[in-house]
Amino acid sequence: MKPSILRQKTFAFAVKIVRLVQRLQSEKKEFVMSHQLLKCGTSVGANDSEAEFAQSKDDFISKLSISLKEANESKFFLELLHATDYIENDEFRDLASDCGEIKAMLISSLRTVKTSINKKVY
Repeated sequence: MKPSILRQKTFAFAVKIVRLVQRLQSEKKEFVMSHQLLKCGTSVGANDSEAEFAQSKDDFISKLSISLKEANESKFFLELLHATDYIENDEFRDLASDCGEIKAMLISSLRTVKTSINKKVY
């Protein structure tokens, strides 16, 4: 099966987050916020990946919803790191843009699956 665009984007985002965190910890000695960002930034893709083999539509919705929440948390920590001068403007804009695209795709996917569930006649 060909990987989805969402899967590719969440994986690329996770790679960028890992590299950012490595740099923040080694160069700026920032460990608390960067650790939180590492957890939520990589969880976005991990939960999207779990959704691929969801046991039911409800499980699928749950995994994508968690992924969306983790993306939102990632945006918060990116904003906080930027506001406290740990991340430069260009890098912040790049990561925030990636995060926004992922959130929009997750919202669209969730709307689609929820609509398909509501249209079913039992």
